[in-house]
Amino acid sequence: MRPGDNPMPASNPLLRRRAAAALLASLTLPAALKAQTTHTAAASSGNQPIKLLVGYAAGGPVDAAARLFAPYFAQALGQAVLVDNKPGAGGVLAGDAVAKSAQSGLTIFFAGSPTMTISPHILGTLPFDPGKDLVAIAPILSYANVLVVNKDLPFHNVAELVAYARAHPGQLSYGSAGIGSSNHLSGELFAARTGTQLTHVPYKGNAPAMTDVIGGQISMMFDIIGSARNYIASGRVRPLAVTSRERNASLPQVPSMQEAGVADYDVGGWIGLYGPAKMPAELVARYSEAARRALAQDELRRKLVEQGYDVWSGNAQALAERAARDYKLWGSVAKGIHMQP
Repeated sequence: MRPGDNPMPASNPLLRRRAAAALLASLTLPAALKAQTTHTAAASSGNQPIKLLVGYAAGGPVDAAARLFAPYFAQALGQAVLVDNKPGAGGVLAGDAVAKSAQSGLTIFFAGSPTMTISPHILGTLPFDPGKDLVAIAPILSYANVLVVNKDLPFHNVAELVAYARAHPGQLSYGSAGIGSSNHLSGELFAARTGTQLTHVPYKGNAPAMTDVIGGQISMMFDIIGSARNYIASGRVRPLAVTSRERNASLPQVPSMQEAGVADYDVGGWIGLYGPAKMPAELVARYSEAARRALAQDELRRKLVEQGYDVWSGNAQALAERAARDYKLWGSVAKGIHMQP
């Protein structure tokens, strides 16, 4: 062929069709290869373990619930799930890590409600916005706290504790899982409702706080019922009241705060799964369905109930709506008891 010759002579239709087909293949092949590569990457990510971030120390109640839930969640997903503790700031550090994680969904948040609904009101500026930077996946459980005191202290009911606290302002201290945790707010609300002055001592989880209650370094704490039951049963701490409106089935002998004389007192919390805001909707749906299937297992339900929890199985919308409602509630409570960031 000489320079200037037509490479696709009009007089040869067969050659024209072959050349057009070759040109079309050269244009569509890169796109096809790209689509195949994307599909392969998505498929391979399903074989990678999911990191379930817990915002509190190992051994605490949220950590214990995560470790009960993880194997059943993994079985429902057909994918490994690893519990990873990232304690600090009442779960905010873990929430921030998930908010800034990749949208692949390989890092998700086993979130306690205080991080989502209380911390924004009392910590000032958070490094992430719980309502915008995280997406709700599924609710897991709900819970109440129980007020426990060091067994050597000279009070055996709430009335005696209140009388002592009024006679010794600031001398009684209470521990919590961190600023903004449900047991922190339980203590603040208790002080406000009883007209007492208590000293708050934040920890990086419930477990180290309970250790110091037992050892006498602090006076008391509002612990999640599930993690406090064994310490109560062994006599290492003394229970005075549960924070729910009604008595708890796993601690039937312990009165509610209202029964104990503290009016208008009802504090509870929940745990839910969250992912980064840009997590694909189909992945959120897949995880949500896996959580529902996990919580439908009788063995897991029994274990959670034995720990003092109420199983809360639902969809992402139910979790998002509860979080929005509680956010408004705790905002009004924080303002009412003059909590400052």
